[in-house]
Amino acid sequence: MNAQTLIIIGATVIGVLGFAHFIYVLATNKFNAFDEQVTIGMKNTSPVITKHTSMWRAWLGFNYSHSFGVLWVPFVYIPLALNHMPILQNSIWLTLLLPIMALTYTVLAKRYWFAIPFVGSLISFLCLSVAFYLLHLRNL
Repeated sequence: MNAQTLIIIGATVIGVLGFAHFIYVLATNKFNAFDEQVTIGMKNTSPVITKHTSMWRAWLGFNYSHSFGVLWVPFVYIPLALNHMPILQNSIWLTLLLPIMALTYTVLAKRYWFAIPFVGSLISFLCLSVAFYLLHLRNL
């Protein structure tokens, strides 16, 4: 596989995870607590930082912003890989950000989340790391 394909695959995997996360928050109860009293408690208390929101609204906002942040990866890198591959070939910085981001999500998933985001992030990390190697290290 070439670097372009690996970048597209790695960014797509991250994008699918981000989109699924967004849909789960928007249209399901998958991010509610099993114990309904916890959800009620979150809706009726504020974080220490401010009384202008509830823990529930902060929780939803975090999850939405997390989804949108993750979706920037495919929204930026897939068009770059498809239409402007020389930019990626000539930028260690832009291509190094990808495996760093994927590794960060892999570690977070392993430590705090569950198997699906861990496996997806790991696949993305491996694809993006190999792409970085092919673009910048193979010919050293």
